[in-house]
Amino acid sequence: MTGIKENGKQSNIAHYQMMSLSSDVMPQYRQEAPKTPPHILLHYCAFKAIWDWVILCLTFYTAIMVPYNVAFKNKTSEDVSLLVVDSIVDVIFFIDIVLNFHTTFVGPGGEVVSDPKIIRMNYLKSWFVIDLLSCLPYDVFNAFDHDEDGIGSLFSALKVVRLLRLGRVVRKLDRYLEYGAAMLILLLCFYMLVAHWLACIWYSIGLSDADNGVTYSWLWKLANITQSPYSYVWSNETMAPILVNGPSRKTMYVTSLYFTMTCMTSVGFGNVAAETDNEKIFTICMMIIAALLYATIFGHVTTIIQQMTSATAKYHDMLNNVREFMKLHEVPKALSERVMDYVVSTWAMTKGIDTDKVENEVLNYCPKDMRADICVHLNRKVFNEHPAFRLASDGCLRALAVHFNMSHSAPGDMLFHTGESIDTLCYIVSGSLEVIQDDEVVAILGQGDVFGDTFWKDPSVGQAAANVRALTYCDLHTIKRDKLLEVLDFYHAFANSFARNLVLTYNLRHRLIFRKVSDVKREKELAERRKNEPPPDISQDHLVRKIFSRFKKSSERTNSQSGLRDVEAGARSEAEPLGGAAGDATIVVSVVGDSAATASSGGGGGILTSVKLPGVGEQQAVSKRARTRWGALGGG
Repeated sequence: MTGIKENGKQSNIAHYQMMSLSSDVMPQYRQEAPKTPPHILLHYCAFKAIWDWVILCLTFYTAIMVPYNVAFKNKTSEDVSLLVVDSIVDVIFFIDIVLNFHTTFVGPGGEVVSDPKIIRMNYLKSWFVIDLLSCLPYDVFNAFDHDEDGIGSLFSALKVVRLLRLGRVVRKLDRYLEYGAAMLILLLCFYMLVAHWLACIWYSIGLSDADNGVTYSWLWKLANITQSPYSYVWSNETMAPILVNGPSRKTMYVTSLYFTMTCMTSVGFGNVAAETDNEKIFTICMMIIAALLYATIFGHVTTIIQQMTSATAKYHDMLNNVREFMKLHEVPKALSERVMDYVVSTWAMTKGIDTDKVENEVLNYCPKDMRADICVHLNRKVFNEHPAFRLASDGCLRALAVHFNMSHSAPGDMLFHTGESIDTLCYIVSGSLEVIQDDEVVAILGQGDVFGDTFWKDPSVGQAAANVRALTYCDLHTIKRDKLLEVLDFYHAFANSFARNLVLTYNLRHRLIFRKVSDVKREKELAERRKNEPPPDISQDHLVRKIFSRFKKSSERTNSQSGLRDVEAGARSEAEPLGGAAGDATIVVSVVGDSAATASSGGGGGILTSVKLPGVGEQQAVSKRARTRWGALGGG
């Protein structure tokens, strides 16, 4: 992008060169509103849009009244109300000319042209002549001209030039025609407008034949039926007969419109028919035009109505397919009701649009920068509500946003099962979920909560220790573990802030240990009681203290020979049952009260001492040491 500067002032238009595959110059993106002079209007401002709607309505008024006044030779000067209305319309059209000299337009390269000189030259070369002819006060000219066949009639006919303004206004409003209802109304209005024009022409032909003395035209027959017959009066000025009397103007117009509508809709009752050659030729031409117009307009109307009802038809087809699928595979009633509820609720939210498909199509069609902007907008609630993203740069947010996925869950849906790998970090945008472990609800999660695993701290993939089930309709924004770690590895500063500020509401990897409330209270009471009890005071002559002191002294006199023979005899008698055993053996010694007893590994309570005998060959040395120690203890 390059900015053009002249004399130190930045240009109002930023120029881009974008080439398509066919080497055509594409329209430029408007980065900011151009700085226009005070007396210049922007063509896309709100005032200009409203003004264009006013011009459109007045153009339709002109399209209706001008053909009627020309065909029925209705002089506006004879009706004060119509004269005032038409004068106001002429003034508004004249104001529109002045505004067009001060309105910006889009140039050939897509730039907004705001230079007054260029605007005026462009308008003078394009629509100025037609607009000037359309706003001339023809009714004022008619007021001073009493000759119906003179110049006044020509001026009145020139007002038809205003009809050309229809295309100019419609081109400005064509962006609103994408709505089916607006397009339908516009097509019907255009169809009625064409019928009105043809009715005016049909009356003019009938009146012309009647003036020429043809007494079997449709207009003459209408006069006889309505018992308002025509009559001729000789005019001394024109030296020719003049047709007078006849049906009222209202009756003639309604009959003309009735005939054109019956022909255009291919009904043709026949009570009004073409009798003269001129009428038959016009009827043939009208039928050809009406056939093309009927096929075009009502073909579009049929398409629009089908588009308006296609969503409802698609909805019912989908429900029928779901019901047939449930019956075919004998799905349980509870599960079938869940599926139907999910289908109905999802359709109500998305209006039948496949959001995933449409989102992928839009994102794939848009360029990289615009795709990132759309993703940031879609995930704006997550980025705004969680403090972990406050210190993230724009580039970091855009990198994260393109990896986020949106999902919708219905009540009863299981998002995680016990033992599943935790490979996503989930943000709850709306709805409520419950965490279930061992058939017990351990947590209720709602809007703004985050659950998953701390991927950025533990590189291993964990397993879910609980189930996560939706309680209501939930909207979740999730990001995969690999994508998140990829962004965190690239943005180191954000990784530290993310790990420090992210509050994980529930970690699915951690397993909770259940304990009874009564056990917890009992343990607290015992701990408080032990804290308050004084430490036990054991005197020096206590039996247990004497036994341990003697045992300690005996370990220091391991080589003493006193009392060895008596102890050997007792030790042999105790070791004989162990002599036949193969491999290792363990002797557990329990000290209970005053006596000492030697037993195998199944001995009772007390103070236990175990001696490991590695083999049969080494049992004699071990037994000798045991006799020495216990003999010293017994003799002491």
